[in-house]
Formats: sequence, C-alpha cells, structure tokens
Amino acid sequence: MKRRDFVSGTAALAASSVAAGWVSPASAATIKPYSWDLNPPTDTREHFIEWGKARGEDPFFLGQRWDRFQALLKNKDIWSAATIRAFLLTPREEFASVNPAIHKRAYEHNFLDIGYGVTMSGPHLQGRMTNVLEIQRTDKVLEIGTGSGVQSAYVANLTENAYTIEIIKPLAERTRALYDKLIDKGYTEYQHIKSKNADGYYGWEEAAPFDKIIVTCGIDHVPPPLLQQLKSGGLMVIPVGPPGAQRVLKVAKIQGADGSITTTREDIYGGKIVPFVPFTKLEGDKIVGTHNR
Repeated sequence: MKRRDFVSGTAALAASSVAAGWVSPASAATIKPYSWDLNPPTDTREHFIEWGKARGEDPFFLGQRWDRFQALLKNKDIWSAATIRAFLLTPREEFASVNPAIHKRAYEHNFLDIGYGVTMSGPHLQGRMTNVLEIQRTDKVLEIGTGSGVQSAYVANLTENAYTIEIIKPLAERTRALYDKLIDKGYTEYQHIKSKNADGYYGWEEAAPFDKIIVTCGIDHVPPPLLQQLKSGGLMVIPVGPPGAQRVLKVAKIQGADGSITTTREDIYGGKIVPFVPFTKLEGDKIVGTHNR
C-alpha cells in the first residue's frame, strides 16, 4: 500500500486556497501571535468579545463562539479548563470557510458539509471527544480523519505534538494549506500539527507510540494497529458500531504488573447512537470500501 506524507503546505497551495475560496477573506489580516500564556476571559460575553477583538478576531464570530461555549457547559460536553481554553481559542469559522454555505454556521450544533463526502462534526461532539482524552501538554496525540482540520486545531492548543491523517488526498492538501495560511495569519499553534495523507487504519508507525488517539470516522471494531501504537496507560476515543450507528467509546490500554495488556471500554454518551462517516480504506491510490469486517 502506498502512503504519502503531507507535512507542510507549499506557497502555491496556500495561495490557491484563497483563490478557490477555502479561506475567508478576513484571513489576509493578522492577529496577535499565539502563546501558551493566552487566556481568554470566561466571566462575561462582553469581556470575551472585547478580548478577542483586541487580538484581531471578528466580533460576530466571537459572539457565536461564546454562545456555543455556554451551551457546551450547560450540556456538560466540555468541563476542563484546558479544553475550555482550546475551544475559545479555536476559530471554527476559518475551518468552515471552505464552503461559503456553512461559513456563518460554524458554531451550529450540526454536522456541516465540507465537500468530498465529508462533514465537519459539531462542537458538542468534538468538545466531549477532546475533553475525555485529558490531553496534557507533553502528550503525543494522533487523530484519524483530518477532515476540516478543526479537531486537530483544538488539540494544537493542548499539546505541541499533534499528528493527523486524512485518507482523501485533495482534502488533506486543502486542509494543510489552510493550516499554513492560518499560521501566517498568526495562529502559530497550528505549527504543532503534523499532517499526512494515508490510510489511517494503519496509524502513523514512524511517529508511534502515542499517548492519545482520536478517531473521527465510524468502524465496527477497534483497529489493531492503532491499539498497538497506543502507549500503555494511553487513551483512545473512537466511534464503534455498524454503519451510521456508532457508539463513541473511550478505550484505555492497561499494562499489568506481569506485562499483560488489557483494555477497558466506556461509552462517553451512555449508549447514545452517534452517526459518523465511514472509516474508508485505500487499495493502492484508490479509496475502495471500508475497513468494517
């Protein structure tokens, strides 16, 4: 099976992303560069919007981000201070700009069409899946299914070691170009993201092992290569079940005193079915079918 790395975008791709409408017109502006000391206020909507405006962000989208943040808190989809910070610092509107029809809907509680038969997951789902991983700044995190890029954007605010794999080559290239454009704009946290075009079922062996793995496509079993690449004591969040009817599981890998390896599984939604796009597979350079057994 051929695998292709796509670790950094070229200037040509970045330029073409604007011409093709992949990046919002505001992306030409710059914002105050990222640092780990950035701490957006969480006391009032007004304070958050003023803080974001001073950084150079759009108050319209800042208001939407705050309102969705409040809904996330109410629904208990986000709770740790680190993940709250990651959500408030992530401009979902930039990742939704790939489709003008969804740009202003970036903070809706919906799956949004980004082309290539792929959707951008809603903020509630992404918030909960991120939060249950309890990502630490020293963790190495692998995402399977780059998609719009927004999930790894959250991770990039939690660790400097984010890896993401996308099976659809033009989508991988488009999202990498978007990351690079946003880095130029001032979202330098996206320098933490290493991206690759490949079949995610086999993980990223050269970069393994990983402390945390997040899978954003549905499959009927936990891929053995991903479990092998997960460190002992590590966590994986993955949608498991039949097509379109997955349950989102938190899988913990545990090593016993005798060296034996066991896993535990916890449904992060208490049995609720959540539909995901299928975990597709590559044969040569073509996507053919899924990895379901």
